[in-house]
Amino acid sequence: MAYTIVIFGASGDLTSRKLIPALYSLFKKDKLDQLVRIVGVSRSPFGHDEYRLALRETTKKFAGKLFDEASWDAFSENIYYQPGDIKQSADFDALAGFLSEIEEGQPAGRVYYLSTMPQLYEEAIVQLGGAGLADDSDGFRRVIIEKPFGTDLATAQALNESIHKVFREDQIYRIDHYLGKETVQNIFALRFANSIFEPLWNRNYVDHVQITVAEEVVIGRRAGYYDSAGILRDMFQNHILQLMMITAMEPPARYDAALVRDEKVKVLHSVRKMTGADFASNTVRGQYHGYLQEEGVPPGSQTETYAALKLYCDNWRWKGVPFYLRSGKAMSCRTTQIVIQFRQVPHILFGEKTRTPVGNRLVIQVQPAEGIQLHFEAKVPESEMKTRTSTLDFDFNETSGGTMPDAYQRLLLDAILGDASLFARSDEVELAWGIIDPILAAWRSPAAPQLFPYEPGFWGPSEANGWMGDQKREWFDVCPVLTKS
Repeated sequence: MAYTIVIFGASGDLTSRKLIPALYSLFKKDKLDQLVRIVGVSRSPFGHDEYRLALRETTKKFAGKLFDEASWDAFSENIYYQPGDIKQSADFDALAGFLSEIEEGQPAGRVYYLSTMPQLYEEAIVQLGGAGLADDSDGFRRVIIEKPFGTDLATAQALNESIHKVFREDQIYRIDHYLGKETVQNIFALRFANSIFEPLWNRNYVDHVQITVAEEVVIGRRAGYYDSAGILRDMFQNHILQLMMITAMEPPARYDAALVRDEKVKVLHSVRKMTGADFASNTVRGQYHGYLQEEGVPPGSQTETYAALKLYCDNWRWKGVPFYLRSGKAMSCRTTQIVIQFRQVPHILFGEKTRTPVGNRLVIQVQPAEGIQLHFEAKVPESEMKTRTSTLDFDFNETSGGTMPDAYQRLLLDAILGDASLFARSDEVELAWGIIDPILAAWRSPAAPQLFPYEPGFWGPSEANGWMGDQKREWFDVCPVLTKS
């Protein structure tokens, strides 16, 4: 069946930087139907040719070496532009007429991508319903919604309720680009396609799990959004909890969207709720020096740019194993990594004078140096029985020819094909907010834990290291440089 992709917010940065380059790459790989049409919708006054020309320049910039004129000309023939204001119902009626025109009255599937300000999500959904654009009697109708999905549990529930009046849950694709990354998807293969890892992936062998999402950039011009959001809303409720769910979930009976998401939701149900003193003992909050001088940040702001949480999953597999989640701005380097820290050996054989072996560690580098590292103990050559930590490396870029696909390629293709495995379900979103909201409330209360300052270019406040040290553990503070053999 032919299909049409309608992008609301067509003149925005996400469309030119990510969506169109991703669709162009899929077209070059022959993964899009030849009858695909792409319609951009925004208030800017473009004509079809003018819009195509603008996208040609940005796609050439962001696609890099993959861009060539001949394939772009073929791809761009099916790009259209329809001016429209999300707040004007007449513009949606005009859009409905235009879509019928370019589809020539033939049955066609449609994917609506809301690449707009979050405040416009609900209005766009209502307008789509009012114009009859959600009717799937002559072809599938799906809507992709960018994050953030709400700002707390109440707003997420309200948005879900509003959307469900127009679209069924199976038509809704809440996107988190982290889940489209090859390294994140490879966690499924690592765990469930190998007999050597899954038997050890539990409380009997794992001491703790660390999930780090660090960024070396400062807030800069994002202060208007960021100061009202903070690090928990910006990174934890979506990206980090998604990584935790995939790391901790049980194997589904088969790789099926409903079954995969069922298992992810079970993880959130098992997360132990914080109460009372937990908010002080199981969290660390920080703010980098210089944040208060960023343009748009109000004087004396208590917004966190760094956070570390200790969560427990009270289930059979993970009971008693802490999950340490942290994220921060102005950190030492840009990295997203998952560390499975295995337990120490129960008995040291090699005498008191030898170095105490380090517990084995599995490091999954999500970005930017995508790969997997296994840290293990090996004997130092030409020595007495002394050991040192050695590493086995797997480099995704090396095996993929140095061209890792962008996450949006996978996610857009899955939405077109109707595979929701890597998209968040309504109950998943609400449960995630149910974990984050109490922490936010505690941090905004008179009894909030201290906000620790930290210098840009380091791994957050020194107090976070002391916090881990008090628990006889330490952060894996290593920038992601995979060695080549």
